[in-house]
Amino acid sequence: MDVMPSALMDHYLSTWAEMTAPGAQFEMTDTEVRGIPMRVFTKAPPTMRFLWELAGGYADRDYVVFEDERYTYAEMGAIVRSLAQHLGDVHGVTRGDRVAISMRNYPEWVATYWATVSLGAAVVGMNAWWTTEEMEYGLSDSRPKVLIADDERIERVLPILDNLRATAPLHVISVRSDRPLPDDCSRWDAVVNPTTAPEALPAVDIDPDDDACIFYTSGTTGFPKGAQLTHRGSVHNVMNLAFMGLTAAGAEAKAKAAGDLVGKEMGDPVAGGASQSVYMAPTPLFHVTANNCLLQPCTLVGGKIVLTYKWDPGRALELIERERVTNFSGVPTMSRELITHPDWDKRDTSSIQGMGGGGAALQPDLVHKIDKSLKRGAPSTGYGLTETHGIITANASKFFIDKPTSCGRVVPVCDAKLIDEDGNDLAPGPDVRGELCVRGPIVVKGYLNRPEASGEAIVNGWFRTGDIAMIDEDGFVHLVDRAKDMVLRGGENVYSAEVEAAIYHHPAVAEAAVFGVPDDRLGEEVGVAIHLRPGATLSAEELQGFLGEHIAKHKVPRYVWFLDEQLPRNANGKFLKRDLKERLIPTL
Repeated sequence: MDVMPSALMDHYLSTWAEMTAPGAQFEMTDTEVRGIPMRVFTKAPPTMRFLWELAGGYADRDYVVFEDERYTYAEMGAIVRSLAQHLGDVHGVTRGDRVAISMRNYPEWVATYWATVSLGAAVVGMNAWWTTEEMEYGLSDSRPKVLIADDERIERVLPILDNLRATAPLHVISVRSDRPLPDDCSRWDAVVNPTTAPEALPAVDIDPDDDACIFYTSGTTGFPKGAQLTHRGSVHNVMNLAFMGLTAAGAEAKAKAAGDLVGKEMGDPVAGGASQSVYMAPTPLFHVTANNCLLQPCTLVGGKIVLTYKWDPGRALELIERERVTNFSGVPTMSRELITHPDWDKRDTSSIQGMGGGGAALQPDLVHKIDKSLKRGAPSTGYGLTETHGIITANASKFFIDKPTSCGRVVPVCDAKLIDEDGNDLAPGPDVRGELCVRGPIVVKGYLNRPEASGEAIVNGWFRTGDIAMIDEDGFVHLVDRAKDMVLRGGENVYSAEVEAAIYHHPAVAEAAVFGVPDDRLGEEVGVAIHLRPGATLSAEELQGFLGEHIAKHKVPRYVWFLDEQLPRNANGKFLKRDLKERLIPTL
């Protein structure tokens, strides 16, 4: 059990109380949201459009850097207004409609997000790794009026465009592509002209509980589910991020002033050589990690967001030095690859104030390695899910160093509890393990077109995370296992049932059981044990090639075992995956 010095914990709790006190910046109010009692921040902006309009005050600051491209807030604002005008005037996009984005982390992703939510429409953030088949499912399920996609995604969607349009109109706008297009498709440069953009966004009445975004999560039943993220939930996630960071920093300052803590000087971004907060987003914007937990808070504080064409630790170090990055947040393997890269000591990384991320737990050794590697910064982590708009907990700096196995305390607007396998509430304690459930404004509205799945995941406002946790005496959450049958590969959730469903489409397969295989770099890789039909033949390469046509690359099993006998199962006929893992993984 990680134990934090009592004096340091006292400073943390007193800072927490001061920041949430009546009249304070993070004062809270009891209310009902969609019939569920909860706490909300009294001073929270009502919508994401409101947050975007606040950013207009940062006009001359750099906002988006993509490789060697650079856009100020004013320049991006003109692009957003021009696109919003086109979407509204030409395609009739308005409150309640949807616009799908399918591309790499290009600046156009950022512009499309803000233009769409400012119209009161919802962004459909499509996984850029999806195959044609997966894209067809997502677009059929979400029914956007417009799809804005880059060249690679345009190539995948063109063969199914007629099928999609057979049931509903869908206009396509291509980004950074010279590929021939049908006559009724458009090119970004032909429809977006910032020099003729209107002075203001179109007027629209947006409710805080309107959908702001649909992010698809891997499905436990073979199909991804579209989580409905609201304006209220997104705004509260941004405020939670600000609160947790300010609380940790304030508590450290108090502890140092009282002589209860001696540590390296953290400084501030300006002293570190930067004129503003600079966030590097190495993970895809179609996830809450980069979009909700980096892009949105960066925009609120007038920061700069640094995007890359693809993940390359050497290139990332170049950009960290050039752009004076203050906040690096990716999956843990990215932080590890940075600090162990041969160029780490050759590059100036002194601007970094925080390094860590989410999507998977930071191993305790990595927490300490980050702390030792950063000249003036500290490690940080956040735990959350798509279904919670971002973070549920956060841990940083000295508090993370003292509790490296904890993902932190639950954010102030959320209630948390543990339940047993039968759904009964458990009293928290150092010896109590149970499934973590949370309730608050950050819980999504539900799953698009999936009322049964919504009802199973969210019960009386309580979202079942599927993660087994322990809550210690300081209120810090420790994740110990997963209740869901899932592989966590490099921050990507891969549900075994979804992969198994794809495998069973192969005529040679009689039985298949998918499970996680430990991996030093990615945390886990996907493995599968297979029993073939009598007389059938199949190689690992053939199976992987077959699956590559139906599911995204990261879901295709890296490890494949063929068993002559039927797979082991319990009395209820369920495959014994733990037995398979214990038997097969040591053979690698």
